[in-house]
Amino acid sequence: MKFSRTALGVLMLSASSVGAMDLNPDDPENVKSVASTIAAGMRKWYTGDRPGDVPGNLPQPYYWWEAGAMFGALIDYQYYTGDTQYNDITTKAMVHQIGENNAFMPLNQTKTLGNDDQAFWGMAAMSAAEVKFPDPPEGQSSWLSLAQGVFNTQASRWDTTTCGGGLRWQIFQFNNGYNYKNTISNGCFFNIAARLGKYTGNQTYVDWAEKMWDWVESIHLMEIQKDGGYHFYDGSDDTINCTKANHIQWTYNAGVFLLGAATMWNITDSDIWKTRTTRIINGTNVFFSNDAPNVMTEVACEGNGKCDVDQRSFKAYLSRWMAATIKVAPWTFDLIMPRLRASAVAAAKQCSGGEDGKTCGLKWTTNGVWDGSYGVGEQMSALEVVQAMLINKVDGPVSEKTGGISKSNPSAGSESTDKPITFDEITTGDKAGAGFLTALALIAILGGAWWMVS
Repeated sequence: MKFSRTALGVLMLSASSVGAMDLNPDDPENVKSVASTIAAGMRKWYTGDRPGDVPGNLPQPYYWWEAGAMFGALIDYQYYTGDTQYNDITTKAMVHQIGENNAFMPLNQTKTLGNDDQAFWGMAAMSAAEVKFPDPPEGQSSWLSLAQGVFNTQASRWDTTTCGGGLRWQIFQFNNGYNYKNTISNGCFFNIAARLGKYTGNQTYVDWAEKMWDWVESIHLMEIQKDGGYHFYDGSDDTINCTKANHIQWTYNAGVFLLGAATMWNITDSDIWKTRTTRIINGTNVFFSNDAPNVMTEVACEGNGKCDVDQRSFKAYLSRWMAATIKVAPWTFDLIMPRLRASAVAAAKQCSGGEDGKTCGLKWTTNGVWDGSYGVGEQMSALEVVQAMLINKVDGPVSEKTGGISKSNPSAGSESTDKPITFDEITTGDKAGAGFLTALALIAILGGAWWMVS
C-alpha cells in the first residue's frame, strides 16, 4: 500500500476470489444487491457521524475533497437504487461543510482548499438538485444555491494576469500549487456552469461554459489526437505563461468535460457540441484496456503501481459522468454503455478481497483476482460503475421547468470576499504534497510523459 492503514481500516487478508461478486447488468435486483454491498464497504470508512468526529470529514489519509466526492456517490446511490439509508449522513455532512460563505469554503480547510476541492462538493450539490435529493432542513441553503455559490466564487477568480484566463489550482496564494492552472479545476467549473445553465435556463451560465471551453482549448490543455478524440492533459504553469502542458492523462479530466459537453449539446442542440461530445468519448480509448477489452484503467499509474490516494478514486468520476452523459445525450448510449458494462462486471468480480471476501481493489483488469488495494477510492469507483447499470431505470436530471424542487439563489456566495458576478435575468489533489506535485508537473511539462498519446 502507498498509504498507512488507519485505525478504521478493515483487516486485510490474502487475495481471494471466494467472495467475488457476479454482476448481471441485465438484472436490476442483482445490480442493486451488488451496489448495496459495495456501498456498505465504502460507508465503513466514514467516521464523521461518530461522537467527537467532524461531520463530512474522512479519516487520514483522505483529503477533504474526496469526502465531497464520496457523498456525491451516495447521492447517486440513492438515485439509482432508491435506498435512502445513507441520506441522513449525507445531508448532515454536506450541511456541516458549507462554510462561512455558503459555497463550501470552510475556514478549517483553507490550507488545502483548491478550486477543484471546492468544486467536488459543489458538483455533489448540483447532482442532489438534479435528482431531487431531499433539500436540507428549512433555514439551510438549498442544494441548487450551494452549486450557485461555488460557481459565483469561482467565476470571480477568473484570472487574466497569466495564460489569457482560467482558474488557478489553488484559491489562496500561500498554498503550494498557486501557479498551476490545472485542467480539473477548470473542467469542474465548466461542468457546473453547463449544468446550472440547463437547470435554471440562465444564459449567463451557458456563456461561462463556452468561455471556459474556449480557453482550455486555446492553451492546448485538450487537443484532438490521431484517433480523432480529445485528449485532456493535467495542466500548465503560469510562470511559463502556460506555453507547455503536462501531458499526463487522467480519467477524471475526460469525464468532467464529457458531461459538461453533453449538457451543452442538450441545451443548444448544436452539431458543434455533438461533435465535441463524440470526440471526448473517442478520446477515452486511452483509458480502456486492450488486454481486457472495454475495461477501464487509470493508465498513468495502474500499470506502474504508483496510484496515490487521490488517484485511486479517479475512475469513479469517469464512470459517474459517462453514465450521466447518457441521460442528457441519449444518442451516446451505444458509444458508452459497452465500456461501462464490461467495466462494471470486471469491477464487481474484482471485489473479492479482504476479511469479508468482498473488498474492492483498484485494478479491474485482473479477471477477479484482488490486487491487495483497498480504500474509499477503490470502493467508490466500483460503486459508481456498477450502479451505472441502472441508468435506463431512472429519470434524467430535472430542471426548474421539469420538476426541480431545489430553490435558486443567483447571488449565493456573495458573502465571500470574492466579488459576485452580474447575472442576466433568471428565466424561472492531494494537497499535503502539493509542492512536490507541482515540481513533478514542471518536470513533466518540460520533459514529456510516456503515457502521452499522440
